[in-house]
Amino acid sequence: MKMFQQIIQLGARKRGFHIITAEILHALPQLSEIKTGMLQVFIQHTSASLTINENADPTVRKDFETFFNKAVPQNDPDYLHNDEGPDDMPAHLKAAMLGSSVLIPVHNGRPALGTWQGIYLCEHRDYGGARRLVITAWGV
Repeated sequence: MKMFQQIIQLGARKRGFHIITAEILHALPQLSEIKTGMLQVFIQHTSASLTINENADPTVRKDFETFFNKAVPQNDPDYLHNDEGPDDMPAHLKAAMLGSSVLIPVHNGRPALGTWQGIYLCEHRDYGGARRLVITAWGV
């Protein structure tokens, strides 16, 4: 069994859904040593999230942003947590809906993503800043 782990910091991105698959693979070149295994990516933040979805058509990412903004609007007067601004509590809720990690099978040294799949950083804050990821791979 082989196990590799890397902690990386992604540069600040604007609010929205961003494909980060290439950055993850670049950060963990040892993944090529695993023929069969698992790759986990975990984000160490509560106002951004990770998911896997369409990697080709950028309108999908725009539609994700539209959907989540409608589902969890800013400036809801019922939110109590607003110390960091009107986008803070909605960001926490969106992150809870999407989750803080993705788990992907590894096949022949590569993530076994489908043809049109990519890993998204879902930035839910207007000014979220840099984001830290823990990337772990294990297998044989």
